[in-house]
Amino acid sequence: MSDIDDFRKQTRAWLEANCPESMRTPMPSDEMVWGGQNLEFKHDDQRLWFERMRDKGWFCPDWPEAYGGGGLNAQQVAVLESEMRRLHCRPPQINLGIWMLGPVLLESASDAQKERFLPPMARGEVRWCQGFSEPNAGSDLASLRTSAVLDGDDYIVNGTKIWTSYGNKSDWMYALVRTGPMEPKQAGISLILLDMHAPGVSVSPIDLISGKSSFCQVFFDNVRVPKDQLIGEVNQGWALGKALLQHERRAMSKFSEFALPTHFDLHTYLESFLSEPTTSADQALHQRAIACLMDEEAYSLTNRRIGDTMRVRQDASGLMAISKLVHSEQERDKFELLLEILGNKALGWSGDGFLERELELTGSWLMSFAQTIAGGSSEVQLNVIAKRVLGLPDAK
Repeated sequence: MSDIDDFRKQTRAWLEANCPESMRTPMPSDEMVWGGQNLEFKHDDQRLWFERMRDKGWFCPDWPEAYGGGGLNAQQVAVLESEMRRLHCRPPQINLGIWMLGPVLLESASDAQKERFLPPMARGEVRWCQGFSEPNAGSDLASLRTSAVLDGDDYIVNGTKIWTSYGNKSDWMYALVRTGPMEPKQAGISLILLDMHAPGVSVSPIDLISGKSSFCQVFFDNVRVPKDQLIGEVNQGWALGKALLQHERRAMSKFSEFALPTHFDLHTYLESFLSEPTTSADQALHQRAIACLMDEEAYSLTNRRIGDTMRVRQDASGLMAISKLVHSEQERDKFELLLEILGNKALGWSGDGFLERELELTGSWLMSFAQTIAGGSSEVQLNVIAKRVLGLPDAK
């Protein structure tokens, strides 16, 4: 038996013994466990699964053990993910710090910064949010104006960030700020880490038409941030921000990969609600459903390919830009299809739905339009793909 076969056998046995049966089921939105200072568990199985994966170092299995990771190589991580999918294991926690910021810190932070920020992140003790977009700097992120002015051993931060997911529940933020006001757009930007509980930070939630919203606007009024919380070199944050956005697109894909609440399993709905076709309209609906299933399978395989590419430290930026565009557009099309299949059974809000899962369907359909904007709008992604993947010239 090869080493990887032996690892697979051990991993399978460990997951079988340590993942509770209730953690091998689809996860309702109110049972998502977010890492952070204020951990919340609805039942003991959630806590048990969280603690066992934490103690194993498998919140971030490919990180060095010195920073709280599992120390696994790329092939072993692929096996672990495969075995978790086989058992339908829920992710033990949702942690954007691990999925997005952590890889950038591993590449670009100082040793002291890694030792300070990575171990608590790896234990699920800190909840992170992202401070990139601003009211006048969304798709054109390089136009951001939130300033960070050096004052002794601190930066003084002033400005605002918008569309900050879960900013009202986060402990820390990683933010792009302007440290070089006289530099060209991208050249004057730095990446900084700041405490969301620091004096001068205030957060205002944003309501959306879907009835639920994770988005907030964050305001900074003379917020003091120690200068040793700046990552990389001053005015060199644009490259770090681009790297972080690549990891963001990978993180967004995990919501379908792990069947999280934004993901509705098409197979289940088609089996339950799509009857045998008797008219040409029914046949057309069946064809759309089959095409949607094929698109989801193709996306899932591509997403695994991206993960393998990143684990061996090859450039996956082109694949990620394509993946983000395709995934958000596919999700919107899928919800349109689900609404058409379920008809009046899909109508429900705050307890009026036909089935428990359908309570989220109308809101998720509305949110699917927002997802074509979040993380870079579809139009921006098309430009990125045209220029950086296909090498097309600018339009004249």
